[in-house]
Amino acid sequence: MLVHLSIRNLAVVEAVDITFHSGFHVLTGETGAGKSIIIDALGLIAGGRGSADLIRYGCERAEIEAAFDLPQGHRSWQALAEFGISADPEESLIIRREIGIHGKSTARINGQLVNLSMLREVGEALINIHGQHEHQTLLRPERHLDLLDAYGAELIGPRKAEYQAAYAAFIKINKEWNELRGTNQQALQMLDLYRFQLEEIASAKLKAGEDEWLSQEKLKLSHSEKMMDSVSQAYDLLYGSQGLEAVAKAISRLNEVSSFDRTSMEPLLEQLQTAYYQLEDAAFGLRSYREQIEFNPERLEEVEDRLDLISTMRRKYGDSIEGILEYYDKIRRETDTLENKDELLEKLQAQREQLLKQLLKEAAELSKVRQLKARELAEQIEHELKELQMGRTSIQVKLGLHEDPHGVEWEGRKVRPGKQGMDTAEFLISPNPGEPLRPLSKIASGGELSRIMLALKSIFARHDDVPVLIFDEVDTGVSGRAAQSIADKLFRLSRSCQVFSITHLPQVACMADGQYLIEKVVDGDRTMTRVEELNEDGRVRELARMLGGVEITEKTTHHAHEMLNLARAQKELL
Repeated sequence: MLVHLSIRNLAVVEAVDITFHSGFHVLTGETGAGKSIIIDALGLIAGGRGSADLIRYGCERAEIEAAFDLPQGHRSWQALAEFGISADPEESLIIRREIGIHGKSTARINGQLVNLSMLREVGEALINIHGQHEHQTLLRPERHLDLLDAYGAELIGPRKAEYQAAYAAFIKINKEWNELRGTNQQALQMLDLYRFQLEEIASAKLKAGEDEWLSQEKLKLSHSEKMMDSVSQAYDLLYGSQGLEAVAKAISRLNEVSSFDRTSMEPLLEQLQTAYYQLEDAAFGLRSYREQIEFNPERLEEVEDRLDLISTMRRKYGDSIEGILEYYDKIRRETDTLENKDELLEKLQAQREQLLKQLLKEAAELSKVRQLKARELAEQIEHELKELQMGRTSIQVKLGLHEDPHGVEWEGRKVRPGKQGMDTAEFLISPNPGEPLRPLSKIASGGELSRIMLALKSIFARHDDVPVLIFDEVDTGVSGRAAQSIADKLFRLSRSCQVFSITHLPQVACMADGQYLIEKVVDGDRTMTRVEELNEDGRVRELARMLGGVEITEKTTHHAHEMLNLARAQKELL
């Protein structure tokens, strides 16, 4: 769970430090007090994109830090291990985010720098934020299949993976088949040019690195006379009176001295004798090298001609011999393809048909498990809606086929398999008995959408193991018994995860285990947001404000006390 949140210089927040507990928390306060900034801060911790616009006016950076206590088996520890981040499950997991005035953002997990994608992967395992805009996803049928797949991930996931593997194989072959079918006359006319180029490159018999060692050989051949003179002179110097002969005489003289002072002279004699043998080896080496020096104008001309040929080939086909050879391989493949177009088309056609058959088989299997999970999900949503004062509502997750007149034939219909399969999904609703099932966008009110989304979140919370669930005004558009049912649902959810909710409804606020007041204060010419965890008296005052508006009367205060007492009794029953 989230145990601590620290915010510095984010929007109108100057400095806030909040400690949280397990269970159900609500954030309350006047409209515009800055409640959404707390949600924004947690969004940044979860890997949301930052912006310099979020920094408090006059400050250089915004800083957010959150500490989580997590069980040892939680999937975020595994994600950190895969990223090479040191983490001890016995200690808190600490995420820190900084946003600079120039828009640069840095993130650290347990003090170690991470990039945004790494932070997002860990954040998605820690925090699930449900904002008001998420209601709109329910109005978009193209998102309904994602919701179904997320619900049935354990069963649907493996089948979907097999389908997508078949889809990738089919797409690859289908692309090759279409490209070859679309080969035009101009490409066929390139055959003559390709054949000429292949013959020219092949006849050159190029070898990788050939130009380098030919250039070196040319250098030697061009200067062979000068090399011969220099090596001969060096050899004569070594073997002459100034070389080995001089060293031999020096050794002879020192041998005479050693008979009088062997201790001092022997080391010097050893050095001279070693030098003599090394000079002698060098002289022999020079003699051998001299014998290999070649005066060969014919070979020089051959090398220069060969280098000229290579230079010409490089200008025409590539920057290097390696590039020329790569080009040769490329046009050879293209030539083979063009020369054997009909045969290749027939082969690709056979592969395509086989892969399409496999693809449709996998798509049908995927549809079967989706049908199974669609019925199950509809039943689960109806069950949850009963607890949200929508007990007479009927839900259907209707699956269809992605039909397309230009698609492929399947059981007498034209369908277009896509990356997600060939299914379409749409949530249908009948709020009242006797009414036909119709799309959500045609019939559901804002309050109904809120409760359907809460029902889905309640279902998914039992599957995704995310420890922190945040609702931003999920109770919008509801009141009375519906509001109380939402409060009960949020409290029940908090038994399996830590739940936060921004709310304006006293029925929801009084069911919380902890309540935090968000308010704006003016200090001099600056406005800032303050967050206070309310004690019992503070909760009574805030509930009275929520009940009565600006005026807090004795009656609203009494009503607030009564609501808290009733909420405690209700929580014991849930």
